[in-house]
Amino acid sequence: MALSVVLGGFLTGPSAMAITNGTYDGDQHPNVGGLVSPTQYSDGTWLYCSGTLISSTVFLTAAHCAEDGERVGVTFDSDYEDGDTVHHGTFHADPLYPGNQSNSHDIAVVVLDEAVEGIEPARLPEAGSLSALPKDQRFTSVGYGAYEVTNEPGGHRYLYDDRRMVSSGELNAINKTWLRISMNKNTGDGGTCYGDSGGPNFLGSTDIVAAITITGDAICRATNVDYRLDTESARAFLGEFVELP
Repeated sequence: MALSVVLGGFLTGPSAMAITNGTYDGDQHPNVGGLVSPTQYSDGTWLYCSGTLISSTVFLTAAHCAEDGERVGVTFDSDYEDGDTVHHGTFHADPLYPGNQSNSHDIAVVVLDEAVEGIEPARLPEAGSLSALPKDQRFTSVGYGAYEVTNEPGGHRYLYDDRRMVSSGELNAINKTWLRISMNKNTGDGGTCYGDSGGPNFLGSTDIVAAITITGDAICRATNVDYRLDTESARAFLGEFVELP
């Protein structure tokens, strides 16, 4: 599947889509946060990408969400409002990004200025551990952004409310770099959309981040395409910032 739609990182307008066919996460995944825009979007929202705390000072996200070396803010509030706590840090993208279609290297971290207290970081997968997943493997996708995609006379509209959402989907396909997860509502699956970029796809109900959300179909109804974290290239980058399992 071509990487036709990038989920997040639109700094000139609202971030576009988020978790589809999901529910409000509340405090289920407190280590999942969002990147906070310094200025409010026209629809009143603030968050434009998602991610996960993987150590007390390292926040995992996607490379397309910001510029390398940029100063960014991260919130872990499940229902963000202007004035809530924001943790600041420096954005570090994989130096090989944007790569190519087979391996985009679309992975980044925010190294926070101060350690985040009271939140248990998520875990990373062991090397090569996702290569033999069963066909019915499920994933838990978490992120911020649009809660609904509507079809109106002027085209599709993506609705946002800066709330952390969660959904579950079944494995669709896997290759050396990518996971593809079904988000077909008709089969009971949910998934991701714009604004979920960089957010985690946990392995089943565990706290292991199998892959980060990168792309999918334009109206977020078919497939969630995610960058695997158990690969040599992902681990080479992440190993510069955290201890690997």
